[in-house]
Amino acid sequence: MKLIKFFLVGVVFGIVLTKAEAVSWYRIYEMFMFQSFHMYGIIATAIFVGVTGIYLIKKKDIQGFKGAEINIQDKEFSISRYIIGGTMFGMGWGLVGCCPGPIFILIGNGVLSICIVLLGALLGTYVYGILKNKLPH
Repeated sequence: MKLIKFFLVGVVFGIVLTKAEAVSWYRIYEMFMFQSFHMYGIIATAIFVGVTGIYLIKKKDIQGFKGAEINIQDKEFSISRYIIGGTMFGMGWGLVGCCPGPIFILIGNGVLSICIVLLGALLGTYVYGILKNKLPH
């Protein structure tokens, strides 16, 4: 019962992304073909909100759920992390037509073929967990 507010935020977030057409394969296709600014605007807004949120958490010493301290570790700069990881993420996004968040939204919208994508994402996460100590970070 304590987590109901998080569930409700997730449902509202799913509705907003669906209404904004951010989970539409056609919108994602338009983005990768540079035919529309729609998805770039959504991504830019998400980056702005994320950067602002992290800044406020660090500067204002904001507490987490139940008053816990939020400690965000700085990552060391590694060009291979961003080039290889970003390329893999982008290729998967382009081939499948959705990034990880909308997988659950699409399943909720009745696009059951995306369950195959969910299984692939879970398998990829599992394989990464096994190999992460051998990969460049």
